Order: sequence, then structure tokens, then C-alpha cells
Amino acid sequence: MKLKVLPILLTSILFSTSSYAALGEHNVNNDTLTNKHKVHDFKFYASLYEKKSNKLDRILQRNQSNPKKIKAISKLFLNSSYVKNRLIGSGVEKERFVADFRALDCFTFLDYVESLRKSYDFSYDFSDNLIKTRYKNSKVDFLLRKHFFSDWTYEDDNGDRNAEDITEYLTEHTNTIQKELNQKADGGTYIAGLPIVSRKISYIPGDSIDGSVVNNLENGDYIGIYTNIAGLDVTHTGIFIRGKNGPVYRNASSLSNNMKVVDTPFLEYVQGKPGIVVYRAL
Repeated sequence: MKLKVLPILLTSILFSTSSYAALGEHNVNNDTLTNKHKVHDFKFYASLYEKKSNKLDRILQRNQSNPKKIKAISKLFLNSSYVKNRLIGSGVEKERFVADFRALDCFTFLDYVESLRKSYDFSYDFSDNLIKTRYKNSKVDFLLRKHFFSDWTYEDDNGDRNAEDITEYLTEHTNTIQKELNQKADGGTYIAGLPIVSRKISYIPGDSIDGSVVNNLENGDYIGIYTNIAGLDVTHTGIFIRGKNGPVYRNASSLSNNMKVVDTPFLEYVQGKPGIVVYRAL
């Protein structure tokens, strides 16, 4: 299933700013045309979309290493709006294929970046890569969605996986715990119909994340924030980036003073957390 996207459609849905203003959401009527500010906004955003879509085309066509490609692609999403629960589907509602760059949560942010990393032509192979990235066996189905971040490191029936777990290679100070994913502490489940998966999760405790760990990280490493909560592996995801002012955690932030994709100082963010898991694109 390929999502054929014409250039005009691409410029209308690609990357927006934190104001969540997309071309399709502007009503250009007589009142709008008499409002110079709104007309300016429309032209400004149209120009912005075209500029970013052209940048994306150039990034996809270059033969870049994964770290450079992920850094460049993820930068295009900076300031895009955070909106929770972006995907559509549940145990009672049929799963729908969602591809919308205008607003995203922390997990769909990584979905889009990783899918674009795998792509060479947005209009030709992006949709296939997004399905492969988001779903096991490349099948759009709620129960086959990769609900847990650690699902990214396990091969599906087609032999596909998104990344390698490199957590234990970064430092000697790692912990490994057996988790029963999807099983709550009271014995219930988070997702009805989804099997409970017994899985070992390795993580670096927050107080063990220091300069030596940072030195072993690469641009584009996918970072999950480990959680002690029963049945879950992480509570947040983002991307490690070496910025001009030091390493940052590029993430779709739900914090009230952000609500968009931001760069947060890496050590400042992770050292107060239970720990991190680190996955590297293949």
C-alpha cells in the first residue's frame, strides 16, 4: 500500500510550526482576504512547507550515514506541535493508517523519522516504510502495532526490525530486569487482546549517565526513558543529537511550556530519570 503524494499535497501536510497552522486548515474567504495578517500567514506557511519539502527531498537523495540522516530529518520536525494519542485504532475500533506530520506524539515522531531514514523517495516508498516501522509483519492491525519501544529491536515474521539494542555496550553500569509487558501490577492488562510478553530490558540508571556514556552515543540514537512501572518498558522516547551547545534530547514534549518538538539539554533531562535504553538504527 503506497501513499502517493503529489508535490502540492506534500507542501500542504509536511512540516508545520508550533501554531499547528496547516494550509488545509485556513479558510480563505472574503473576510480572510481583507485581513492582511491572515493572508501573510497563509503565504508564509506555504513558503515554509515548500522550503522544508525541498530540504527533505535533498536529504533523502543524499547517500548519508544513518547518524547524519537522522539528525537532518529530525531537525525538520523542530517546533511541530505535540498532540497525544495520534494513532487511530483499538480493541473495538479498526486500525487506520495515519500519516500526519502536522502534530505528533513522542512515539509517532520516532516513527516518522525512522521511516524517512529508510526512504529514498517520499512519494514512492515512505508509506511502505512507515507501515514496516510501525507494525509487525507490515500489516496495519491494532494488535500488530509496535506498542512497546522494545518491539523495535525484535524481528517480526518477515525478519524486519527497526534498531539494535546497544544499551549494554555503552557502559558497564547497566541493569537488566525481567518485565512482563502489558501486565499491570494488579494482574490486569493495558491493552485488551494483546498477549503479555516476557522480556528482558536492559537500561542505564540515571545516576550512571555521565560523560563517558555520552561519548559512546551517536547522533540519531533512539533513546527511551526507562520506567519501573509494571508492564511497561519506557514512558517517553526521543533522539540523541550533538548540538552546537552540547548534546540534546530531541523529543516531542508534552510539558506545558513546550507542547512541541524541542531540543532539551541531554544530561539535564536524563540524569533525574530512572534510566535510559538506547537503540541504534540498522
